[in-house]
Amino acid sequence: MAASLGSATTVSLRSDSSDNASATITDLDGRSVMLVKVGDGPNRGALTPSDAALLEEAFRSAREQRLPIVTLLSTSGVSVDHGIETVAGWGRAARQLVKCSGVVPILFAACGPVLSGPSLMLGIADITVFTEDAYAFVSGPQMVQSFTGVPVTTEALGGASAHARSSGLASLVVADQEEALHALSAVLFHLPSHVDESAPFVPTQDPIDRLTEIAASTIPDHATGSYNVKDIVTDLVDDGEFLELRSAWAPNLVTGFANLGGHSVGIVANQSQALAGSIDIPASQKGARFVAMCDAFNLPLLTLVDTSGFLPGKDLEWRGMIRHGAQLAFAYARATVPRLSLILRKSYGGAYIVMDSRYMGNDLMLAWPSAEVAVMGAKGAVEILHRNASADERLDLEAEYEAKHLTPYPTAERGSISAVIEPKQTRRELAAGLDLLASKRERLRPRRHDNSPL
Repeated sequence: MAASLGSATTVSLRSDSSDNASATITDLDGRSVMLVKVGDGPNRGALTPSDAALLEEAFRSAREQRLPIVTLLSTSGVSVDHGIETVAGWGRAARQLVKCSGVVPILFAACGPVLSGPSLMLGIADITVFTEDAYAFVSGPQMVQSFTGVPVTTEALGGASAHARSSGLASLVVADQEEALHALSAVLFHLPSHVDESAPFVPTQDPIDRLTEIAASTIPDHATGSYNVKDIVTDLVDDGEFLELRSAWAPNLVTGFANLGGHSVGIVANQSQALAGSIDIPASQKGARFVAMCDAFNLPLLTLVDTSGFLPGKDLEWRGMIRHGAQLAFAYARATVPRLSLILRKSYGGAYIVMDSRYMGNDLMLAWPSAEVAVMGAKGAVEILHRNASADERLDLEAEYEAKHLTPYPTAERGSISAVIEPKQTRRELAAGLDLLASKRERLRPRRHDNSPL
């Protein structure tokens, strides 16, 4: 179904003075938005000073009027004919866009080439959709080959699939501009129009106390068996509707929007089908960015935990596993929205803390009876604690360790888990938790900003 753009309420902002850009306040599927279009002009949509001035005014107006920004972008960069004036104008527009961050949702769609400096706007945006024929990069194939000596195609360097799988820039990939508008409207369905509004509430006919039979039967009996965590997600949420973001990038962590008991929520879940659900650098970055966005726009967070920890590796450590892993911890620790977590199976060591534990400020920590909460798995613990034991002795010691430590009940007795629940009752318990936490508010100390470990 195509997105519906209104016409009766449309108000244009100086569109006649711009060569390649237009900005209108219009209706998108019942929501007032600032709709910005860039492209289809001379010189392949290269931004002129008047284009940059229009973007600057549009972003400032959206912030002042508390309107979500929806931008359809296609540009070959800045106009060379106008010299440094255009670069300065683009800089002023980017500054206004940054001022909108965390105030109103910033939703962009790359609908063709998006090159050079203006491509950075895609990185500033909260959500970026790519059409299949779009591509984006700061330095093009010719410059890359000139600098590195390695030839590369436009598609391989910055095509939609490259940004969906490798860079993580593409939140969604769709067929064309019409589908891009529909995708951005679907995202906006879950977001408030601005920071001073609560997350949307949509009454549902899906019973709150519906038994979650599929979720309850999804976890394999074998401790190392894999499963698709999205099967659990769709069974828990209203009408089985889950809008996943960045599905091809860092697939070991699932992120997306859904409704639960009418409440719009952001969902973060370890995916055992990829890297056994362990956390690596891309997963940390993906989760941190998503958690921060939900916190900025008042969306409660639901975290489904099943991970044995951070992925080990020399290359990962050299690339900054500590620094990037801290991003996920930082995002959860500073989040002030209602935060619910459910431990499905494994929750070990540092990953237990990072995946929204009670010690990071979580509001409601639930666990299934299958949950294993410990410093590490039984085999690793026995290898450290009983290095001189024989093979047979180790088997007995591992069984003893599992019985004593790899259950949720000792953790619940210490207050680190709020309750151990029956899997079939999960939807009811989570919905009740969301209702209870709907009025949660935290008073923040005044300060300019914190220093996130980027």
